[in-house]
Amino acid sequence: MSGLRPTGDTGEPGGATPDDGPVVDAGHEVTTYLCIGCPLGCRLEVEESAEHEIVEVRGFSCRRGERFARQEHTDPRRTVTTTVAVTGARIPRLPVRTAAPLPKGLVRALCDRLASVRVAAPVRRGEVVLADALGSGIDVVASRDLDRTDAG
Repeated sequence: MSGLRPTGDTGEPGGATPDDGPVVDAGHEVTTYLCIGCPLGCRLEVEESAEHEIVEVRGFSCRRGERFARQEHTDPRRTVTTTVAVTGARIPRLPVRTAAPLPKGLVRALCDRLASVRVAAPVRRGEVVLADALGSGIDVVASRDLDRTDAG
């Protein structure tokens, strides 16, 4: 997937998911995440008020960790990498990825949509394969060049 490791048994593959669920303390909820912002892998805690405002982020060793925790807590996103069918090339599948991270809730639907996408060679790296994926404003682009072959 994208190098993410689950931190709790959520039944969902990949992703920096909350540990065993939020802990409620004095009206505040504390959720933990495993940071993937740098190689340290800090255990982050995000404390949220009853009004769903972030009160405090703890456990980060760098600013990337704090940014990651806030983003993951309020709007988790993932870069999707997969393949789509291609005709007229020496290989049958074209590697593709989202041009920007997609809201996590759209990942499965995007993969389902890409299962029906077929492109024709030649294709150039960065070429848009699926524009405005699922109305998200995010394009799916080719990850490599594929030239046309007569035998393909």
